[in-house]
Amino acid sequence: MLCLLSMAVQATVYKWVDKDGNVHYSDQPHTNAQQVQLGSNTDNQLSMAPVPSIPAATTTSTENKPRYQVSIISPEHEQTIRDNAGDFTVSGTVQPSLASGHYLQLYIDGVATTDAQHSTVFALNNIDRGEHRLQLKVVQQNGKILASSSEITIFLHQAGLIKPAFPAPGVKNRKG
Repeated sequence: MLCLLSMAVQATVYKWVDKDGNVHYSDQPHTNAQQVQLGSNTDNQLSMAPVPSIPAATTTSTENKPRYQVSIISPEHEQTIRDNAGDFTVSGTVQPSLASGHYLQLYIDGVATTDAQHSTVFALNNIDRGEHRLQLKVVQQNGKILASSSEITIFLHQAGLIKPAFPAPGVKNRKG
């Protein structure tokens, strides 16, 4: 097949001049056409330089995205927070700095409870007392999670509203 294809490439070229003086070339014979003898310098021979191979690791789209390290620095894991209003602040770190379109979001007990923001400080208000799990996540505008901190547990204590009606009986000092 390859030999037949190469023979077709070497087809004969015909030249003729029409009644208006226009010169025409064709691979089909025409009346008053002359066969054109092609020299060796008219052969079309193309050679391409070898294409360098690109390692697969550089073609992935994750190479263009920063790899974030996210952590919560305050409060500490298993810290007890005492606040009757349920207000406290969560501070974190992220390295490298957030790229355009990337945000931090705080999750409490697995639920995103704050809006995504660029700041690493989250002021929380009116959180119920009890045990809570906190986690910071780097998210894109479309909601895709790029990185997450380790989950920490905190304990929020609030003073109870129920007070005993009577003081607890004490031990009386008896003489005698």
